[in-house]
Amino acid sequence: MTDLVERLVPDELWVLFRRVVPPTEVIRPQGGGRRRAGDRACLAAIIFVATSGCTWRQLPPVFGPAWPTVYRRFAQWSRDRVWARLHRVILDELGARGALDWSRCAIDSVSVRAAKGPLTGPNPTDRGKSGSKIHLITDRNGLPLSLGISGANMHDSLGLEPLVGGIPPIRSRRGPRRRRPAKLHADKGYDYDHARRWLRKKGIRHRIARKGIESSTRLGRHRWVVERTVSWLAGCRRLHRRYERKAEHFLAFVGIAATLIGYRRLTK
Repeated sequence: MTDLVERLVPDELWVLFRRVVPPTEVIRPQGGGRRRAGDRACLAAIIFVATSGCTWRQLPPVFGPAWPTVYRRFAQWSRDRVWARLHRVILDELGARGALDWSRCAIDSVSVRAAKGPLTGPNPTDRGKSGSKIHLITDRNGLPLSLGISGANMHDSLGLEPLVGGIPPIRSRRGPRRRRPAKLHADKGYDYDHARRWLRKKGIRHRIARKGIESSTRLGRHRWVVERTVSWLAGCRRLHRRYERKAEHFLAFVGIAATLIGYRRLTK
């Protein structure tokens, strides 16, 4: 069990996670009772669920904690926005090492089927079946900078402002923190004047394919990185289809997938 936990949660990731996880509350200060399950074992079990796509009930007992304990810990950390803070810590580490390239960023989205719950809607490209949409912005290397979710029927252009505005101030190798890309690439789904005006107001140059004038394939030289990141997100099998009724739990798995992508680049 120790080898599996250390493989899923290496020492470097565990050190970063301990910086963002809330302190453990002592329920029984007088002592006694059952020993609390370790956070590292629970984190490893959560990552296993995210990457393997298994249900909580299918969680192997080799991790130690029972699946209800792991699920409660996941729900608690999701409410406390631990995954978003962990993603930001990793982005800070990448930025401090000069591993983030802000010169050309790209924005895109991907739809997945969903059962029930908030932030779902009829997917116009999947025969109106209920689904959710993952929105993301990546740097020039394909590292996720900002993430969001919505119903599948939400237009891509409506996600541009929240995503760009949601990029956190990230450390740089030199100078102040940075949160604005120099240039943003997008496909025809973002071809609206209000989106271009908003980007210009923020001082961000844009390269958005124009409907009926040019092909989106002409932007492939720079936009392919975000499409590759979408395939990286699919490596988190829990995102192949949305099973979570709570939107914050689905967003948590998206954050875990983005965290693992950034951590792999951090340890290269």
